[in-house]
Amino acid sequence: MPFVDYYQILGIDKTADEKAIKNAYRKLARKYHPDLNPNDKAAEKKFQELNEANEVLSDPEKRKKYDQYGKDWQYSEEFEKAQQARRSSGQSQGQPFSGGGDSFSDFFESMFGSGSGFGGGGRQARYRGQDYQAELKLTLREAYETHKQTLTVNGRNIRITVPAGIENGQTIKIPGHGGKGANGGPSGDLFITFNIEADEKFRRSGNDLHLKADLDLYTAVLGGELVIETLSGKVKLNIKPETQNGSVVRLKGKGFPVYKNEGSFGDLYVTFDIKIPTNLTERQKELFTELSKS
Repeated sequence: MPFVDYYQILGIDKTADEKAIKNAYRKLARKYHPDLNPNDKAAEKKFQELNEANEVLSDPEKRKKYDQYGKDWQYSEEFEKAQQARRSSGQSQGQPFSGGGDSFSDFFESMFGSGSGFGGGGRQARYRGQDYQAELKLTLREAYETHKQTLTVNGRNIRITVPAGIENGQTIKIPGHGGKGANGGPSGDLFITFNIEADEKFRRSGNDLHLKADLDLYTAVLGGELVIETLSGKVKLNIKPETQNGSVVRLKGKGFPVYKNEGSFGDLYVTFDIKIPTNLTERQKELFTELSKS
């Protein structure tokens, strides 16, 4: 198998830090995402390569092994164990390993034979499949309810259940949905990171929600009722007389659902923004004038 340069795929230098890797991946993943390039096999292949490169380079331990062993980094642990076993038993170690590219594969084969695996007897070693990384965007309202989502990972459509209350930046693991194992080894896992988009009305803070509500001057002064919309439906609020601008009321249990804790919710905090009336009639201006003198 030819050497795959993950740094070249992401368009970054080998000295790139974690932030540079993340930014490069996100930029290119958006460009080549299957949803934006339907029926484009080239874009689909590029997207798979980007996921693979990011999965390796974003993990410090995997990146270290990749830098040392090249394309066969996944087998480095088994290789090192076998090397140690050979040293302990006094067997010849063959040519010293210099790391990177195809040299590791050639040395690997010279020590153990093509397809012989570790441990002798013609048995082939089993290798765990590669873990995959994916990102899924949700609106705040989608994250509010448990629902199904389908996403494409390395050319496969995977349907998952998204639990209510998922947080922005949270990562969940889907066991066995990564790359296939070799020689009967287990499949890797799929790690999905959620990106919750900001909502135009509600601001989320943990399990609590914050909302600004317009309140007319007359209701603020005299008191009354105000109907507001929450994520679970409309609620009627009783407004106390002489309510001040910026006043906050808490609606218990009207916030965001607690992740994997069915029936538990945060609170909703409503901040009142009192609106000064405009386009007053002459009579209304007179009344305000009389009020100001009293």
